[in-house]
Amino acid sequence: MKNVEFLQPIFTAHLFANVESLLIELLRSLDSDEWEQQTVAPQWKVKDVAAHLLDTQLRKLSLVRDGYAPETPSFAPDADFVSFINRLNHEGVSIYRRLSPEVLISLLEFASRESDEYHRSLDPLAKAQFAVSWAGEEESLNWFDTAREFTERWHHQQQIRLATDKPGIMTRALYFPVLDAFMRALPFHYRNTEAKPNSLAQFTVSGACGGSWYLYRDAIGWKLIAQAVGDKIAEVTLPQEIAWRIFTKGIDKQSALAQVNVSGDEKIGLHVVNMLSIVG
Repeated sequence: MKNVEFLQPIFTAHLFANVESLLIELLRSLDSDEWEQQTVAPQWKVKDVAAHLLDTQLRKLSLVRDGYAPETPSFAPDADFVSFINRLNHEGVSIYRRLSPEVLISLLEFASRESDEYHRSLDPLAKAQFAVSWAGEEESLNWFDTAREFTERWHHQQQIRLATDKPGIMTRALYFPVLDAFMRALPFHYRNTEAKPNSLAQFTVSGACGGSWYLYRDAIGWKLIAQAVGDKIAEVTLPQEIAWRIFTKGIDKQSALAQVNVSGDEKIGLHVVNMLSIVG
């Protein structure tokens, strides 16, 4: 491919303070009934999601910043890694949901400040300690690991907002970087999908927070590129209201399919609704 630009890194460290302050403001506004509202995560109520947000921040700081690893398991298949993460998440939620909302919020304030400082201290172009597995990477740079962390902070807060009918973070400044990070999973997700070389699939998220992403097939495999080149074989449009839910297991497949529009090759286009940009 000549004269084709690849996607540029996503820099999100500067966004952590804003999204975390909005989380604290949100949690302080909840009444006792809202803390127990069911979210789109089937096993988690609002308080469970808040507990998970605290647990993952503390674990990340302990492991990556402080180098403290009480468990160092080895993994063979990907399923082992997913099971390990799911176990840690379950254990963390079980522990921290026991806390009062007041204590939970106080600890989240502390962890959020520490996490913000840590991510802003990193060289975004240096090698990250952990690769972004859902994008199929065996080695990632800090900017991508930080962006991955930002998507976690954003989408779990959005789960709480959806459950309690409190909008506030589906803004272009906060949501577009999440979508841009999620879409980095496209080449890995389509790795076993056949198409002729020079084929192009376009994925558009409609709405003020959205944009278009271009997946190009060359002689070797699929590449995510910055502009449309090649022979377009499929064009997919996802409403911004459900795009994040598709990639985080927050909507069932049939409900998603009913709202996704495809022109061209439907098999290739609709494969995107099976994509996950999370571990689990």
